[in-house]
Amino acid sequence: MARPQRLFLSGHPHHVIQRGHNQGPIFLDDEDRRSYLHHLGEVAREHRVAVHAYALGDDRVHLLLTPQTGDAISRMMQALGRRYVAAFNRRHGRSGTLWAGRFASHLVDEAAVLDCQCYIETAAAGAGSEAAQSPWSSAAHHLGSRHDPLVTPHRAVWALGNTPFEREAAYRTRLEQGLPAATRLAIDQAMRSGLLLGDESARLALERELHRSLSPRPRGRPPGSVAKSSNDSGTN
Repeated sequence: MARPQRLFLSGHPHHVIQRGHNQGPIFLDDEDRRSYLHHLGEVAREHRVAVHAYALGDDRVHLLLTPQTGDAISRMMQALGRRYVAAFNRRHGRSGTLWAGRFASHLVDEAAVLDCQCYIETAAAGAGSEAAQSPWSSAAHHLGSRHDPLVTPHRAVWALGNTPFEREAAYRTRLEQGLPAATRLAIDQAMRSGLLLGDESARLALERELHRSLSPRPRGRPPGSVAKSSNDSGTN
């Protein structure tokens, strides 16, 4: 099966997922998680990538990122992988990679940023008060439970209210309500395609800007191709 398409655009938010090899753990304890966040902060600053949200699961990491250049996310994730895996291997006396191949990603339309952020922050931390107490996601920052210097709130968060209290209360309500099943499905589909989380108007507008299609490629063989049968194999 062909790899999903990947599209990176400067100034646009992207949802990134990195998974553990064979669904194995990428964190064995909280010291590993602290190490990952430390290296994430370093490489994000070096490559000029804003971190809007994150969640550390046992076998995967979710990130919501906006790069200042088109290749910044790829460079950042490469650097993060090298640094974190080297530190993890030294600490645990092992060798080899932790990752299940390359990371997955998709673009996020501005109107879908808060939905994607809620998806990320409830992925490992739960909803509402549970998310507010988790030290391993950015939910606590957005809910006012702690200040997280790693997080740069997206402008969609600032639009939730005129004061920190209003923004935190509005976001808490979103987390407690949860995401509709259709929204979660749309995010999963965007990750599989590697393209855009957004409605039809957002897709068409971005297609006009980029002069290319953002529709997922159809599954299966290209039109007009015919699979060879055993009788066509050249043997009798």
